[in-house]
Amino acid sequence: MRHLVPDTTIQTTRSRALPPPLTSDNPDSFAWSVIHRRHPLLIEQARAAHPYGPQQVDGLEALAAEMTGGLVRPLKPESHDGHAWQGWSESYVGRRWDEVPFLWSESYFYRRLLEAIEFFSPGPWYWNDPFAHLKSAELAHPTLAAELAALDRLADLDPQQRGRALLLAALWGNRADLGFAVHAARPDLAVSESLIVDDSDHLWSLLTKGAGTVCLVADNAGRELLADLILVDELLESGLVGDVVIHVKPIPYYVSDAMTSDVTACVQRLASAGGYAAVAARRLQDSFRRGRIRLRTSWFYSAPFEFDAMPADLHTEFANAALTIMKGDLNYRRLFGDRAWPATTEVSIAGAYFPGPFAALRTLKSDVVIGVSEDRLKELEAHSSAWRVTGTHAMVQVMA
Repeated sequence: MRHLVPDTTIQTTRSRALPPPLTSDNPDSFAWSVIHRRHPLLIEQARAAHPYGPQQVDGLEALAAEMTGGLVRPLKPESHDGHAWQGWSESYVGRRWDEVPFLWSESYFYRRLLEAIEFFSPGPWYWNDPFAHLKSAELAHPTLAAELAALDRLADLDPQQRGRALLLAALWGNRADLGFAVHAARPDLAVSESLIVDDSDHLWSLLTKGAGTVCLVADNAGRELLADLILVDELLESGLVGDVVIHVKPIPYYVSDAMTSDVTACVQRLASAGGYAAVAARRLQDSFRRGRIRLRTSWFYSAPFEFDAMPADLHTEFANAALTIMKGDLNYRRLFGDRAWPATTEVSIAGAYFPGPFAALRTLKSDVVIGVSEDRLKELEAHSSAWRVTGTHAMVQVMA
């Protein structure tokens, strides 16, 4: 995995006219705040958290200065993936960070951060995840033990309620704990007002007994990945699916995105919790050993492209899956396009290129949104202009 070299032959599978890609040149936009505030802060946090040497500190400071007022610079020519990034960057190097496509600039920022800390260079910092301490801290948080203990109540729910509870936990990710999701499965405590689109009934209709393979494209590590794994265990234990392929990132990306090491850490954390969580951990371990759960990654998951440019092997895998579950905000942006879509755009239009049935589970933390009815959109806009980015609303969107 450490030597995944990207394919430079990127081709889109969408032929229709698309809205323009989002950029970060508007100071009032979410994208502007990411480029001008969040990224410089992440650089400072990385520098403060690790005993980096002078060369790495200089690299981080140069990147910070570049983000706030400089122009996009290329990767070092000797980079293992330098040839690929040279092609991917030729239209953007030498321009301001806030005038290039937002999705590209975010991906490139994390690649440049890894270059600055010598992540790919043989030496003491080789393949050292700069965000590992943040992921570990979440799994060690003192409130997590009580949240995992709340899973014991799942045994008292009927299969339909249990499935809904775990779907909600996976949907809300880091925003809400597992105990919240168990309570939310009760009809009198439904969270429908926060779900601006809810195709969950359609999702469950696709998972008939022995439905085959489900691909789960993971988002965050920590609490969210714990919830994802418990959901995967439920899908297998209930017999709704034959096997699950969990797709993770090949390198540290977007701070908290899940890698193989995070899956290991989460299974271990479940095993140490006792009760329902530990039982699920044993079943998960057994499913891994028997091949019913497999891990998968691709260079594409840390490349600056929407899913319409996915390589042929991923295209084939998604085409053959009974369902692909896309988790989180970034995967949503890549699935439909990080573009200025009207919010009422139909899923069947923006997602028509995708080769198989999919379900997008996403808490809203960025501007891209589609599939909202006119009436619901008016309600949301009347209540708050920031509903797209606050993480207070969520969507379950299905196309099959």
